[in-house]
Amino acid sequence: MRSEGWRRVTALIGVAMLTALPAFAAPDCRDVEFDGDRYTVCTLRADRDDIRLFHSDAAGDLLGSFQAIDSALESEGKHLSFAMNAGMYHDDRRPVGFYLENGQQLGPLVTREGPGNFGLLPNGVFCIMEGRAAVIESRAFESNPPDCRYATQSGPMLVIDGALHPRFLVDGTSRYIRNGVGVAADGVTVHFVISDNRVNFHSFGRLFRDLLETPNALYFDGKVSRLHAPGIGRSDSGFPLGPIVGAVEPVN
Repeated sequence: MRSEGWRRVTALIGVAMLTALPAFAAPDCRDVEFDGDRYTVCTLRADRDDIRLFHSDAAGDLLGSFQAIDSALESEGKHLSFAMNAGMYHDDRRPVGFYLENGQQLGPLVTREGPGNFGLLPNGVFCIMEGRAAVIESRAFESNPPDCRYATQSGPMLVIDGALHPRFLVDGTSRYIRNGVGVAADGVTVHFVISDNRVNFHSFGRLFRDLLETPNALYFDGKVSRLHAPGIGRSDSGFPLGPIVGAVEPVN
């Protein structure tokens, strides 16, 4: 039976989704507890928020940090209101798989099984379209690619059409700070999540499936997971990252 605390959190999330959403509203970032684990959930809307992916600047030099992206946005009179790392990368910070930034492709789509979490099929693609977003299994993406403005491939999928990834174990011993993304059935509500304690894949996937109720969700990474959420006074720092997803707003 679901706990009273679980029902209260679900009710609060539902209210937040139904609230009138002005243009460029601050991302809804909040602390959530689920089955004894703690998470930070940031909810955006693809039909309202300017969600982008970032890797390199106009000269082709790696951005790599939230601060560097903020500096690059100054020329537009904008800033980051939210960001997190958004997919796995090689030692030189090139994306491991498919990556599309403002229509320019940087990496190829990888659909074969391989080593590590990325190759734990099925993996998937987070696609940002005009007014919509989706998490799509990689082979389905290959057979019918949507018109993405931005896209990043990662793996494994956490939730596939309402089911957990078949390789996840309830008592899995691999536990890390993890982050990922899930898109609600409406195709516009996007939940970005980072765990605030170490969790296994099964627990992380169930958060998206059972609490956030996203039919499809994608793992971004572990160990290197970082969040920029100035609205709640948080901006994690560390070594340079590869792909980064962020929400952009005008500077007030």
